[in-house]
Amino acid sequence: MTQPKTQLKSAVRRTAVVIAVSMLAGCAVGPNFREPAAPRVDRYTSAPLPSSTASAGTAGGDAQHFLEGENVPQRWWTTFGNAELDRRVRQAFQHSPSIAAAEAALRQAEETAKAARGSLFPSLDASLGATRAKQSAAQTGTGQALGPYNVYNAGVSVGYVFDIFGGVRRGIETQQAQADVQRAQLDAIYLALAANVVTASLQEASLREQVKATHEIVDSLKQELDIAQKQQAIGAKSLSDTLAVRSQLASTEATLPPLEKQLAVTQNQLATYLGVTPAQLKLQPVTLEQVTLPTDIPVSLPSTLVAQRPDIRAASAELHAATAAVGVATADMLPKLSLNGSLASTALTTSGLFAAGSGGWSLGLGLLQPLFHGGQLLHQKRAAEAGMDMALANWQQAVLVAFQNVADTLQALDYDAQSLQAQSTAEKDAQKLLSLTRTQYRVGAVDYLTLLSAERQYQQARIAEIAARTSRLADTAALYAALGGGWQGLPGSQARDGRSDAASAQPLSTTMQVSDRGDQGRSQK
Repeated sequence: MTQPKTQLKSAVRRTAVVIAVSMLAGCAVGPNFREPAAPRVDRYTSAPLPSSTASAGTAGGDAQHFLEGENVPQRWWTTFGNAELDRRVRQAFQHSPSIAAAEAALRQAEETAKAARGSLFPSLDASLGATRAKQSAAQTGTGQALGPYNVYNAGVSVGYVFDIFGGVRRGIETQQAQADVQRAQLDAIYLALAANVVTASLQEASLREQVKATHEIVDSLKQELDIAQKQQAIGAKSLSDTLAVRSQLASTEATLPPLEKQLAVTQNQLATYLGVTPAQLKLQPVTLEQVTLPTDIPVSLPSTLVAQRPDIRAASAELHAATAAVGVATADMLPKLSLNGSLASTALTTSGLFAAGSGGWSLGLGLLQPLFHGGQLLHQKRAAEAGMDMALANWQQAVLVAFQNVADTLQALDYDAQSLQAQSTAEKDAQKLLSLTRTQYRVGAVDYLTLLSAERQYQQARIAEIAARTSRLADTAALYAALGGGWQGLPGSQARDGRSDAASAQPLSTTMQVSDRGDQGRSQK
């Protein structure tokens, strides 16, 4: 077998030269991806932002200042200055099944991209087999049967497809872009989870405050009812006065079950965010007084928003993958040059498998030019081009929605400040009115209906003031999330830094870890 091996080695060397020349001369067909340009705007809202919001003389009523061009902190939830809030976010990062699933999807996409890169190299396979056979007299043509006998074979085969037009490279590019999609989607889940935990925690704190305020009003009404009943017993007040107080008390008590129901639902939602069941949920109370309103609010430039917001990055990667898919479909219509070679040995005994005369080899080049496939290849290319157009439109839509989100939250913060200012004034005035009315009632200057009206007005004003404070905090968190949450360029391991420091909690499983079309985004050949 020495001579066949020598000839094969010589042929392989000549073929390797051909491969190298083809690789150098080859070009990738189809459009090259180009990142779409961000909208040419210098602000998010139709009118310029005010330098700061209104302020209110109450807790959480400080003015907020907009720092245009500043970047959002990477761990923006820490700006609320509440250790329990920070602990909840870190626990969610550690135990959320959504993050575990997204991390697995990213690993899958990365491994698929690595597997695709193997297409750039020759394939090499070894085979070893044994066959026992018998031929009839008719099969041998000699009038005598042959066998049974054994046939042993061993061989090595090599195959290579020349990537002359870059179809293989475009396929690899597609898989790498899909990995980028999964990476951006993982960041989006981190961002959404942090925002959901913060918002739900603020909602829980607000509901606790509202329940507490309602209980205080109920206690006050119970005292008034007791006084009314005693005055009715001695004939100082009529039954209608007692019934009026009783009706007001019942109406106020009726507001408690819906508030407590909403509080329970919010806590159950928090359990899901934190990766535990409602029965396993252990929380330290968060009160609105313990949450600091961030007063310096960074507002990233529009170009920075486009570069860092995860959903826009995912849409851009989808466009990249769709652009590369056009190259793959184009290459499928062009000739394919392949190399196939084999070195094999066949013998009737194992000892003769590698003896002289048992070996053989083959080496060949093949050229395949698709001629007629019923229009399949043409329409596949057109479908890929339509997919690229769709991906571009989706990117543009993602950008529009992102700008809308930022504009909504920026304007909401300004209006929230004005609302809190008004609600704070209304709550203080209602409290003064109630105190004055109670004094007047004791001296007989006003009747029960006037007192109950003042009680109702104060109750409504106090609940509204709590809701206004909560809205301001929640909309601040929403703005951080709308701006992308400072996630630009953060690999997953950094994004969840500190997961090991999360407070202990029992996860569900020990394996749980936690878009006008134009030429923008269209690639050039």
